[in-house]
Amino acid sequence: MSDPARAVIGPGGPGGSDSMEGSSEGVGFSSEAAGVPRTAALRVNPEFSRMRPGEGAALGRAHHEEVAVRMLWVAGAMLAFVSISNAAGMPAKPAGALFKSASATLWYEVRGQGDGMPLMVVNGGPGVSHEYLLVSDVWDAFAKRRRVVFYDQRGVGRSGALAKGQSCTLADQIADLDALRAHLGYARMDVLGHSWGGILAMAYAARHPDRIAHLILCDSGAPKWDDTKFLFKDVFPEIAERQEGFQFAEQLGDTGAANADFRDYQSMLACDPGNRAILRERRLPPFAAAVNSAIIADLKKYDLNPELPKFGFPTLVITGRFDANVAPGVSWKIHRAIPKSEFAVFERSGHLPFFEEPAAFVERVERFLAAP
Repeated sequence: MSDPARAVIGPGGPGGSDSMEGSSEGVGFSSEAAGVPRTAALRVNPEFSRMRPGEGAALGRAHHEEVAVRMLWVAGAMLAFVSISNAAGMPAKPAGALFKSASATLWYEVRGQGDGMPLMVVNGGPGVSHEYLLVSDVWDAFAKRRRVVFYDQRGVGRSGALAKGQSCTLADQIADLDALRAHLGYARMDVLGHSWGGILAMAYAARHPDRIAHLILCDSGAPKWDDTKFLFKDVFPEIAERQEGFQFAEQLGDTGAANADFRDYQSMLACDPGNRAILRERRLPPFAAAVNSAIIADLKKYDLNPELPKFGFPTLVITGRFDANVAPGVSWKIHRAIPKSEFAVFERSGHLPFFEEPAAFVERVERFLAAP
């Protein structure tokens, strides 16, 4: 969502010579061989319903800056209602399990039986489940060589709502992730974090560097919460202006206005006009506002920038060239701060390169994970 009180930098990521890569037509990769269609066929997942009454009000603009930041991290929520129709026959309701950590019950799913290093996928939000990631079947391609683990963060999705008085902080999220790793018996693992999940992945890696084999940060938020930059007003000025017209009604708790605002917002997550139309017309999912608020409030206390130069494990930083949700410059700065990290730009993507360029995404990530 756009906000008149928030400064937005101009579009366009910085250039550089640090092995910047694009996802051009010349990539030597067969999407059919990997089981990844060039165009994902989407359908509405009936398991999800519209936003619950009252939650639209929680997303109003009573506090402009906070709402704008919230909307950054609920980018995944806009896609959580979709599932993929693909040759691998991915189930509408993934087979998973519940496990109890010291202070939370978490739902998780493991896909694949390969003997490669396990890949832990940390989704964005905060306040949405992992299921928005399933807008693409790249994960099934990865699962051919390794176990791929999804989980719903505490208070979200199949992990159940937060109990009264239950803590939900960055430290809790780090502890939950490590408890799941131990439960699954992984001494080390590859970690991929998307959007807010990138911040959590960086925080986890800073606390447990010995447990990271490879780190992938995909369109990640900034290491310091307030350094994340939005480009909505510059890239989509007409939509941003229209969103401002919903402000008063949203502040009064008008769910219809909030839903209309969300639809405009989700349409700005993709690069391709056809993809934007697909995202705009999809039904809106429930949203755990309590989790979102708790995490955001806690994140404002931290600055991970001093931790990044300490990273000694292989790191790949990914961004969509036209990501208006997290400016590409944020990923560039993360890359520059992490020694020997690699930087990959997906030239025809917004915030979700695994959705808009699935074949190239699989090729680039597999090439990175294959390195020592």
